[in-house]
Amino acid sequence: MNTNFQQVDWSDEVAEAARQLIRLAIREDVGEQCDWSTRCLVPPEAKGRVAIVARQAGVVAGLPIVPLVLEEMGAVVEFQSLASDGDSIERGQTLATLDGSAADILTAERVFLNFLGRLSGIASLTRQYVDAVAGTEAAVYDTRKTTPGWRMLEKYAVRRGGGFNHRLGLHRAVMIKDNHVALAAQEGMTLPAAVAEVRTNLAAAQAEVEAVEVEVDTLEQLENVLAAAPDIVLLDNMTLDQLRTAVELRAERGPQIVLEASGGVNLKTIGDIARTGVDRISVGALTHSAVALDVGLDWRGG
Repeated sequence: MNTNFQQVDWSDEVAEAARQLIRLAIREDVGEQCDWSTRCLVPPEAKGRVAIVARQAGVVAGLPIVPLVLEEMGAVVEFQSLASDGDSIERGQTLATLDGSAADILTAERVFLNFLGRLSGIASLTRQYVDAVAGTEAAVYDTRKTTPGWRMLEKYAVRRGGGFNHRLGLHRAVMIKDNHVALAAQEGMTLPAAVAEVRTNLAAAQAEVEAVEVEVDTLEQLENVLAAAPDIVLLDNMTLDQLRTAVELRAERGPQIVLEASGGVNLKTIGDIARTGVDRISVGALTHSAVALDVGLDWRGG
């Protein structure tokens, strides 16, 4: 085992995850009928040329989804990207152009803008957190606090913002969380014994998992679990002094163990947390609190 979780970059798997959501989005917007506004007002033969424009500065993510939307909708439209996911963008910058059926463009508009706005918002917020730990050894990680069904895309957006992906799901890594610890204690099992039990069961099942991680919220728990040598220890809601002490304990008793801080992390606190010497900082806000970036469509003629 190691501590390197799978990182989500653009792939066939991500594209397929996007297609499933695109199909849902199309059903939401068009249903079993059509875009009546466009059907009533736009001649079928009308052509249009439009630009996808950033209404505010940030980091773009989701551009490869636009042609997937057009394909799923059967749109007769040519797409040209003028930026790449992960680029820092300025207000007013043209990100891409679309040329073709005016009716198809108008019907697809809101679907692809919703994807672009959501994913660019996550990438933009992630970049702020990454910038806030610059100059330290700490890396910014996401969590499983994602929108149901959107996990692959949201984790992809985190990567485009410069962050790192934590485990993709319960099946990818073991994390002995506070409620597991409480249940183990109720059954008379110590924390080191719980780690040993996990490793025994994983070996018996020949399970391929990326890491064994343990969550602790006291220095006493940390001291107990270091002897069991989990791959990662999550330090939950610890003070800065406690985090510094935890780093010292790790250096003395298990220098190979990765320390991850979590809880109470925001843009004001993450810099101080990073300077305690922890290796990773997991931030649920990257996905659960990101505000969509304002992206719009400007008509450029027929």
